[in-house]
Amino acid sequence: MPSGTLFDLEDDLLLFFTGFSRTAGSILQDQKARTEAHDAGMLQQLHDVKEIALRSLAALESGRTIELGGLMHEHWERKRRRSSGMSNPQIDEWYDLGRKNGAVGGKLVGAGGGGFLMFYAENHRRLREAMSKAGLEEVRFRFSFEGTKVLFD
Repeated sequence: MPSGTLFDLEDDLLLFFTGFSRTAGSILQDQKARTEAHDAGMLQQLHDVKEIALRSLAALESGRTIELGGLMHEHWERKRRRSSGMSNPQIDEWYDLGRKNGAVGGKLVGAGGGGFLMFYAENHRRLREAMSKAGLEEVRFRFSFEGTKVLFD
């Protein structure tokens, strides 16, 4: 991946805490059971996610970060269909607000049901203002390649 691509991603990926905490276990357990039962819909979902991941890799390797934003949106739409516990009306409202305010795409980070909304946006100010007005706190981050660290305040 071009080094500039990494810097673009750090700049253009924004993370907001939803205030919802969740236990991913029930969502993941349902998906596992459906997969092991060879549920055709679930298996197709997993193949679709794999295909989106391969397209994401190609976009990143060629430095097309804005394309990643669209792929994040496509992935989120498919992920929401996978389980009814993946989202809720409030998260859907915040996601739509983000898309109306500069986010090319985004998704709920983790198994679903709460946690953090991550958006890809080139218009950071507009997105930050909209999310702040909606009561979401931005969590700034940077990529690290040093492995796991425990930080204490």
